[in-house]
Amino acid sequence: MPDVMKELLAPVRAAVQRYDMIAENDRIAVGISGGKDSLALLAALGALRRFYPVPFTLTALTLDPCHNGRETDYSAITEWCASMDIPHIVRRTRLWEIIFVERQEPNPCSLCARMRRGVLHREAKAAGCNVIALGHHRDDAAETFLMNLLEGGTLSCFSPKSYLSNRELWMIRPLIFLEERQVASAARRLQLPVVKSTCPVDGKTRRQETKELLALLSRTYGPLDAKIVSAMQKQGLSGW
Repeated sequence: MPDVMKELLAPVRAAVQRYDMIAENDRIAVGISGGKDSLALLAALGALRRFYPVPFTLTALTLDPCHNGRETDYSAITEWCASMDIPHIVRRTRLWEIIFVERQEPNPCSLCARMRRGVLHREAKAAGCNVIALGHHRDDAAETFLMNLLEGGTLSCFSPKSYLSNRELWMIRPLIFLEERQVASAARRLQLPVVKSTCPVDGKTRRQETKELLALLSRTYGPLDAKIVSAMQKQGLSGW
């Protein structure tokens, strides 16, 4: 196994085992946006599947927002998935049309996230899966915590593992012990078939502002993403 895959796998397996993310015969739908995070997650789970103590299956699931009314070409990802014997389902959606044309949302990210979650849940069930895996890493966790604090006045974050009772689905995030820079490095060295986002607000979001704020504060106070995650674990906040 290449060293880069070992570097990716060790934190993923640690997260999976600490939070008991995978049970025997789980059917896991991995949300694939086309970005480095979701592809690195699928690569890691594909490798983990070969030696994990309990068997599980993987399905790659992509929701195409069809930005600017155009279908995105995910053929390179489909071919890559086939090389790992993982089916890749692509569902075309009207997300861009609804959010940017019909509703002309001034702050589209929140609505888009809610709508994508709903479609993802439905498509995962249709594919016969009982678990959804998402590619959120440690930086995402710290940013979410800070955004919830600054914007909503709450101490909360997404959970490493949670159960959606209305959908009878588990949600897991196996990359949470990895820094974004580690994921980016692994994606580059593994030459993953990243598909660049064509979202009109990519890189101009409130999350991007929060990322920059964390980077600025970390220059003075050290790595705040690690400190925030450590604090959440110590307090058991949001299932951490």
